[in-house]
Amino acid sequence: MNLEVPSSELFEKLPQLYQSGVTEFYVHDRKLAADRKALLSLADLVADKCPDLFLSLPVEARLIDMPLLEKLSDLYVSIEIPLEGETKGGSLGLDKKLYKSKADILNRSGLVFGFTMAWGVQEGDSFRAFRDRLDFAASLYPNHIDFPQFEQKEEARPTGTYSSKDLDFSRTMAFACRTFYTAGRAVPWFNQIVQALKITPSTLFADADEWQQCNNCSYYTEFVPEDAEHKDLERMQLAFLREKFEEKHKSQLWPAAEDLIRLNGAMSRVVEEGEESQIELTYNPDDLLSPEAMNLSRFCDNVTGEPCLVRVFEGRDGPDYKIL
Repeated sequence: MNLEVPSSELFEKLPQLYQSGVTEFYVHDRKLAADRKALLSLADLVADKCPDLFLSLPVEARLIDMPLLEKLSDLYVSIEIPLEGETKGGSLGLDKKLYKSKADILNRSGLVFGFTMAWGVQEGDSFRAFRDRLDFAASLYPNHIDFPQFEQKEEARPTGTYSSKDLDFSRTMAFACRTFYTAGRAVPWFNQIVQALKITPSTLFADADEWQQCNNCSYYTEFVPEDAEHKDLERMQLAFLREKFEEKHKSQLWPAAEDLIRLNGAMSRVVEEGEESQIELTYNPDDLLSPEAMNLSRFCDNVTGEPCLVRVFEGRDGPDYKIL
Protein backbone atom coordinates (compact mmCIF):
# COMPACT_ATOMS: atom_id res chain seq x y z
CA MET A 1 0.00 0.00 0.00
CA ASN A 2 1.33 3.43 -0.98
CA LEU A 3 0.45 6.41 1.20
CA GLU A 4 1.09 10.01 0.25
CA VAL A 5 2.09 12.13 3.25
CA PRO A 6 2.31 15.91 2.73
CA SER A 7 5.71 17.32 3.66
CA SER A 8 4.14 19.63 6.21
CA GLU A 9 2.73 16.61 8.07
CA LEU A 10 5.73 14.28 7.79
CA PHE A 11 7.11 14.72 11.30
CA GLU A 12 3.67 14.34 12.85
CA LYS A 13 2.44 11.42 10.75
CA LEU A 14 5.55 9.25 10.63
CA PRO A 15 5.39 7.96 14.26
CA GLN A 16 1.68 7.30 13.80
CA LEU A 17 2.29 5.28 10.65
CA TYR A 18 5.05 3.32 12.38
CA GLN A 19 2.75 2.48 15.28
CA SER A 20 0.11 1.30 12.80
CA GLY A 21 2.54 -1.24 11.34
CA VAL A 22 4.29 0.59 8.48
CA THR A 23 7.80 -0.89 8.15
CA GLU A 24 9.15 1.01 5.12
CA PHE A 25 8.86 4.69 4.30
CA TYR A 26 10.11 6.43 1.17
CA VAL A 27 10.65 10.18 1.30
CA HIS A 28 10.49 12.04 -2.03
CA ASP A 29 10.60 15.62 -0.78
CA ARG A 30 13.37 17.46 -2.63
CA LYS A 31 12.99 20.45 -0.30
CA LEU A 32 13.83 18.20 2.63
CA ALA A 33 16.79 16.75 0.70
CA ALA A 34 18.34 20.24 0.59
CA ASP A 35 17.67 21.12 4.25
CA ARG A 36 20.41 19.92 6.62
CA LYS A 37 18.51 20.95 9.76
CA ALA A 38 15.38 19.09 8.67
CA LEU A 39 17.38 15.97 7.77
CA LEU A 40 19.04 15.92 11.19
CA SER A 41 15.68 16.42 12.90
CA LEU A 42 14.12 13.60 10.90
CA ALA A 43 17.02 11.30 11.82
CA ASP A 44 16.47 12.10 15.51
CA LEU A 45 12.73 11.48 15.18
CA VAL A 46 13.15 8.10 13.51
CA ALA A 47 15.82 6.99 16.00
CA ASP A 48 13.55 7.95 18.91
CA LYS A 49 10.08 7.00 17.65
CA CYS A 50 10.58 4.55 14.77
CA PRO A 51 13.78 2.59 15.49
CA ASP A 52 13.04 -0.37 13.18
CA LEU A 53 11.66 1.61 10.26
CA PHE A 54 13.37 1.31 6.88
CA LEU A 55 13.79 4.85 5.58
CA SER A 56 14.62 5.81 2.00
CA LEU A 57 15.87 9.37 2.27
CA PRO A 58 16.85 11.83 -0.48
CA VAL A 59 19.95 13.86 0.39
CA GLU A 60 21.69 16.35 -1.84
CA ALA A 61 25.35 15.46 -2.33
CA ARG A 62 26.66 18.77 -0.96
CA LEU A 63 25.08 18.04 2.45
CA ILE A 64 26.78 14.69 2.96
CA ASP A 65 29.36 14.93 5.75
CA MET A 66 30.38 12.93 8.82
CA PRO A 67 28.02 14.63 11.34
CA LEU A 68 25.02 13.76 9.14
CA LEU A 69 26.26 10.24 8.45
CA GLU A 70 26.87 9.61 12.14
CA LYS A 71 23.19 10.42 12.75
CA LEU A 72 22.04 8.20 9.91
CA SER A 73 24.36 5.31 10.79
CA ASP A 74 22.08 4.34 13.68
CA LEU A 75 19.11 3.96 11.35
CA TYR A 76 17.95 1.39 8.81
CA VAL A 77 18.35 3.82 5.93
CA SER A 78 19.13 4.10 2.24
CA ILE A 79 20.46 7.46 1.10
CA GLU A 80 19.17 8.55 -2.31
CA ILE A 81 21.42 11.11 -4.02
CA PRO A 82 20.06 13.11 -6.96
CA LEU A 83 22.74 12.98 -9.67
CA GLU A 84 22.23 16.28 -11.46
CA GLY A 85 24.37 18.65 -13.43
CA GLU A 86 24.52 22.38 -14.05
CA THR A 87 23.91 24.02 -17.39
CA LYS A 88 26.75 26.23 -18.58
CA GLY A 89 27.16 27.56 -22.08
CA GLY A 90 24.13 25.62 -23.26
CA SER A 91 25.41 22.19 -22.18
CA LEU A 92 24.87 20.16 -19.04
CA GLY A 93 27.94 19.44 -16.94
CA LEU A 94 28.48 17.40 -13.80
CA ASP A 95 30.61 18.16 -10.73
CA LYS A 96 32.28 14.75 -10.67
CA LYS A 97 34.74 15.74 -7.96
CA LEU A 98 31.86 16.50 -5.58
CA TYR A 99 29.97 13.28 -6.22
CA LYS A 100 33.07 11.09 -6.10
CA SER A 101 34.19 12.57 -2.77
CA LYS A 102 30.75 11.99 -1.25
CA ALA A 103 30.50 8.45 -2.63
CA ASP A 104 33.93 7.67 -1.18
CA ILE A 105 32.75 8.85 2.26
CA LEU A 106 29.62 6.72 1.99
CA ASN A 107 31.49 3.63 0.85
CA ARG A 108 33.91 3.97 3.78
CA SER A 109 31.02 4.45 6.20
CA GLY A 110 29.22 1.32 5.03
CA LEU A 111 25.90 3.13 4.59
CA VAL A 112 23.65 2.05 1.73
CA PHE A 113 23.27 4.69 -0.97
CA GLY A 114 22.05 5.01 -4.51
CA PHE A 115 21.69 7.62 -7.23
CA THR A 116 18.54 8.97 -8.83
CA MET A 117 18.96 10.09 -12.43
CA ALA A 118 16.96 11.49 -15.31
CA TRP A 119 17.48 11.86 -19.03
CA GLY A 120 16.45 14.78 -21.24
CA VAL A 121 14.87 16.76 -18.41
CA GLN A 122 17.50 19.36 -17.51
CA GLU A 123 18.31 22.17 -19.91
CA GLY A 124 21.26 21.37 -22.14
CA ASP A 125 21.13 17.63 -21.53
CA SER A 126 22.17 15.29 -24.34
CA PHE A 127 22.48 11.58 -25.02
CA ARG A 128 26.24 11.83 -24.67
CA ALA A 129 25.91 13.61 -21.33
CA PHE A 130 23.43 11.01 -20.08
CA ARG A 131 25.76 8.15 -21.01
CA ASP A 132 28.60 9.95 -19.26
CA ARG A 133 26.50 10.34 -16.08
CA LEU A 134 25.51 6.68 -16.21
CA ASP A 135 29.12 5.54 -16.64
CA PHE A 136 30.23 7.79 -13.81
CA ALA A 137 27.43 6.71 -11.48
CA ALA A 138 28.16 3.00 -11.92
CA SER A 139 31.88 3.54 -11.26
CA LEU A 140 31.12 4.80 -7.73
CA TYR A 141 29.61 1.51 -6.46
CA PRO A 142 26.10 2.70 -5.60
CA ASN A 143 23.78 0.03 -4.27
CA HIS A 144 21.26 1.02 -6.93
CA ILE A 145 20.65 3.52 -9.72
CA ASP A 146 17.04 4.64 -9.97
CA PHE A 147 15.18 6.53 -12.68
CA PRO A 148 12.05 8.22 -11.26
CA GLN A 149 10.77 8.88 -14.79
CA PHE A 150 9.66 5.23 -14.94
CA GLU A 151 7.43 5.70 -11.89
CA GLN A 152 6.19 9.17 -12.81
CA LYS A 153 5.59 8.22 -16.45
CA GLU A 154 7.31 11.49 -17.34
CA GLU A 155 8.25 11.74 -20.99
CA ALA A 156 11.11 14.08 -21.86
CA ARG A 157 10.57 16.14 -24.99
CA PRO A 158 13.07 16.37 -27.85
CA THR A 159 15.30 19.44 -27.86
CA GLY A 160 18.07 20.84 -29.97
CA THR A 161 20.56 18.76 -28.00
CA TYR A 162 18.47 15.61 -27.42
CA SER A 163 16.68 13.97 -30.37
CA SER A 164 13.58 11.81 -29.99
CA LYS A 165 15.58 8.79 -31.15
CA ASP A 166 18.22 9.41 -28.49
CA LEU A 167 15.51 9.84 -25.85
CA ASP A 168 14.25 6.37 -26.80
CA PHE A 169 17.78 4.96 -26.57
CA SER A 170 18.21 6.55 -23.13
CA ARG A 171 14.94 5.15 -21.84
CA THR A 172 15.70 1.57 -22.87
CA MET A 173 19.30 1.82 -21.65
CA ALA A 174 18.02 3.03 -18.29
CA PHE A 175 15.59 0.10 -18.20
CA ALA A 176 18.46 -2.32 -18.80
CA CYS A 177 20.35 -0.69 -15.93
CA ARG A 178 17.26 -1.06 -13.77
CA THR A 179 17.10 -4.76 -14.67
CA PHE A 180 20.72 -5.88 -14.67
CA TYR A 181 22.26 -3.52 -12.10
CA THR A 182 19.61 -2.55 -9.55
CA ALA A 183 17.09 -5.41 -9.54
CA GLY A 184 19.94 -7.79 -10.40
CA ARG A 185 21.94 -6.69 -7.32
CA ALA A 186 25.07 -6.31 -9.41
CA VAL A 187 27.01 -3.77 -7.33
CA PRO A 188 29.53 -6.26 -5.79
CA TRP A 189 30.76 -7.48 -9.18
CA PHE A 190 29.66 -5.03 -11.84
CA ASN A 191 32.82 -2.94 -12.21
CA GLN A 192 35.01 -6.06 -12.29
CA ILE A 193 32.93 -7.37 -15.18
CA VAL A 194 33.00 -4.21 -17.31
CA GLN A 195 36.73 -3.87 -16.66
CA ALA A 196 37.31 -7.46 -17.80
CA LEU A 197 35.24 -6.86 -20.95
CA LYS A 198 36.97 -3.50 -21.56
CA ILE A 199 33.68 -1.69 -22.16
CA THR A 200 31.83 1.12 -20.42
CA PRO A 201 28.77 0.53 -18.23
CA SER A 202 26.54 2.38 -20.70
CA THR A 203 27.78 0.15 -23.53
CA LEU A 204 26.96 -2.93 -21.47
CA PHE A 205 23.47 -1.55 -20.72
CA ALA A 206 22.90 -0.73 -24.41
CA ASP A 207 23.87 -4.28 -25.35
CA ALA A 208 21.75 -5.67 -22.50
CA ASP A 209 18.77 -3.74 -23.85
CA GLU A 210 19.18 -5.42 -27.24
CA TRP A 211 19.37 -8.79 -25.48
CA GLN A 212 16.23 -8.00 -23.48
CA GLN A 213 14.34 -7.01 -26.60
CA CYS A 214 15.31 -10.29 -28.26
CA ASN A 215 14.15 -12.20 -25.18
CA ASN A 216 10.82 -10.42 -24.66
CA CYS A 217 11.73 -8.82 -21.33
CA SER A 218 12.48 -5.23 -22.34
CA TYR A 219 10.91 -1.85 -21.65
CA TYR A 220 8.49 -2.51 -24.51
CA THR A 221 6.98 -5.58 -22.86
CA GLU A 222 5.12 -6.01 -19.58
CA PHE A 223 8.29 -7.21 -17.86
CA VAL A 224 8.78 -5.65 -14.40
CA PRO A 225 12.32 -6.34 -13.08
CA GLU A 226 11.37 -5.77 -9.45
CA ASP A 227 8.66 -8.44 -9.65
CA ALA A 228 11.03 -11.12 -10.96
CA GLU A 229 12.72 -13.67 -8.73
CA HIS A 230 16.38 -12.80 -8.24
CA LYS A 231 17.39 -16.29 -9.38
CA ASP A 232 15.65 -15.59 -12.70
CA LEU A 233 17.42 -12.25 -13.06
CA GLU A 234 20.72 -13.98 -12.29
CA ARG A 235 20.07 -16.52 -15.02
CA MET A 236 19.46 -13.62 -17.41
CA GLN A 237 22.70 -11.93 -16.32
CA LEU A 238 24.68 -15.11 -16.81
CA ALA A 239 23.16 -15.91 -20.22
CA PHE A 240 23.78 -12.39 -21.50
CA LEU A 241 27.28 -12.03 -20.07
CA ARG A 242 28.42 -15.43 -21.30
CA GLU A 243 27.64 -14.18 -24.80
CA LYS A 244 29.53 -10.92 -24.13
CA PHE A 245 32.64 -12.72 -22.91
CA GLU A 246 32.59 -14.93 -26.02
CA GLU A 247 32.01 -11.92 -28.27
CA LYS A 248 34.96 -10.06 -26.71
CA HIS A 249 37.21 -13.14 -26.95
CA LYS A 250 37.44 -13.30 -23.15
CA SER A 251 36.07 -16.81 -22.65
CA GLN A 252 39.11 -17.75 -20.54
CA LEU A 253 37.86 -15.27 -17.91
CA TRP A 254 34.27 -16.52 -17.91
CA PRO A 255 34.58 -19.25 -15.20
CA ALA A 256 35.87 -16.67 -12.69
CA ALA A 257 33.26 -14.10 -13.75
CA GLU A 258 30.45 -16.65 -13.47
CA ASP A 259 31.68 -17.72 -10.02
CA LEU A 260 31.78 -14.11 -8.87
CA ILE A 261 28.22 -13.45 -10.00
CA ARG A 262 26.80 -16.69 -8.58
CA LEU A 263 28.59 -16.39 -5.21
CA ASN A 264 27.51 -12.77 -4.68
CA GLY A 265 24.01 -13.59 -5.88
CA ALA A 266 23.69 -16.41 -3.36
CA MET A 267 24.93 -14.12 -0.58
CA SER A 268 22.41 -11.45 -1.55
CA ARG A 269 19.58 -13.98 -1.34
CA VAL A 270 20.63 -14.82 2.20
CA VAL A 271 20.10 -11.17 3.10
CA GLU A 272 17.01 -10.39 1.04
CA GLU A 273 15.11 -13.68 0.99
CA GLY A 274 16.65 -15.52 3.94
CA GLU A 275 17.50 -18.26 1.46
CA GLU A 276 20.31 -20.74 2.02
CA SER A 277 21.83 -22.41 -1.04
CA GLN A 278 24.55 -24.67 -2.39
CA ILE A 279 26.51 -23.64 -5.47
CA GLU A 280 29.26 -25.27 -7.51
CA LEU A 281 32.26 -23.01 -8.14
CA THR A 282 35.42 -23.29 -10.20
CA TYR A 283 37.48 -21.22 -7.75
CA ASN A 284 37.80 -21.12 -3.97
CA PRO A 285 35.36 -18.50 -2.59
CA ASP A 286 38.15 -17.03 -0.42
CA ASP A 287 40.05 -16.23 -3.62
CA LEU A 288 36.99 -14.86 -5.40
CA LEU A 289 36.31 -12.40 -2.58
CA SER A 290 39.94 -11.34 -2.21
CA PRO A 291 41.37 -8.03 -3.53
CA GLU A 292 43.17 -9.99 -6.25
CA ALA A 293 39.84 -10.71 -7.94
CA MET A 294 39.33 -7.00 -8.61
CA ASN A 295 41.23 -7.61 -11.84
CA LEU A 296 39.84 -10.77 -13.38
CA SER A 297 42.53 -11.05 -16.04
CA ARG A 298 45.31 -10.97 -13.47
CA PHE A 299 43.27 -13.20 -11.17
CA CYS A 300 42.94 -15.93 -13.82
CA ASP A 301 46.65 -15.70 -14.61
CA ASN A 302 47.75 -16.09 -10.99
CA VAL A 303 45.09 -18.11 -9.15
CA THR A 304 44.65 -21.84 -9.65
CA GLY A 305 41.13 -23.15 -10.00
CA GLU A 306 39.76 -25.20 -7.12
CA PRO A 307 36.39 -26.74 -8.06
CA CYS A 308 34.21 -26.98 -4.98
CA LEU A 309 30.67 -27.21 -3.66
CA VAL A 310 29.88 -24.26 -1.41
CA ARG A 311 27.10 -23.81 1.10
CA VAL A 312 25.99 -20.18 1.49
CA PHE A 313 24.05 -19.39 4.65
CA GLU A 314 23.23 -16.84 7.36
CA GLY A 315 26.20 -16.48 9.68
CA ARG A 316 26.64 -14.66 12.95
CA ASP A 317 27.46 -11.35 11.26
CA GLY A 318 25.68 -11.76 7.95
CA PRO A 319 26.05 -14.03 4.89
CA ASP A 320 28.71 -16.73 5.28
CA TYR A 321 29.89 -19.75 3.32
CA LYS A 322 31.51 -23.11 3.83
CA ILE A 323 33.20 -25.47 1.39
CA LEU A 324 31.52 -28.87 1.60
